[in-house]
Amino acid sequence: MSPLPAGAVPFGLGALRLPLPVHADRRAVLEALRACPGVVDVVLAEATVAVHFDPLGPVPELGVALDGRGAVPAPVEHRVTVRYDGPDLERVAAWSALSPATVAELHHGRVYEVRFHGFVPGFAYLGDVDPRIAAPRLPSPRPRVPARAVAVAGARTAVYPGGTPGGWNLLGTALEPLPPTAPGDRVRFVPT
Repeated sequence: MSPLPAGAVPFGLGALRLPLPVHADRRAVLEALRACPGVVDVVLAEATVAVHFDPLGPVPELGVALDGRGAVPAPVEHRVTVRYDGPDLERVAAWSALSPATVAELHHGRVYEVRFHGFVPGFAYLGDVDPRIAAPRLPSPRPRVPARAVAVAGARTAVYPGGTPGGWNLLGTALEPLPPTAPGDRVRFVPT
């Protein structure tokens, strides 16, 4: 059996949770881990990755895959048109001591990276939001956030894929859903 990578933690039977190297290319790490013999699934999170393998087989060799230097296709850039009409735009403006128009400009003035997926299918965590508009989550989540709501919470932004509960600050409405994305893809918000 090969030695476990530094920081590996057993994650049930047949899985390890591993820290992601800070400067590794997330897409390269994901693809390299998926290509390791014996790996059956890989789940990427903000700062860790869960690697699942056959619990009756040997633990796969994972150390080299974590460096994130493998060759991967160039990231895809998705453009999403946004109408900045969200019910929390004024709240984020007050929190940041900026005008609503400036909050919108700072939000759409960046190209965001798909960091990971979670919460519900199709929910891509995008980062990093300009720190001046990185408002915290709401004190209590809403029972229902409409599909295509564009939101921020801390350093992340997202487009809600469907009507779900949610505690993020709603800045606007995407005119089309965010297409399927992969970690490492880029998302550019375009104002109407």
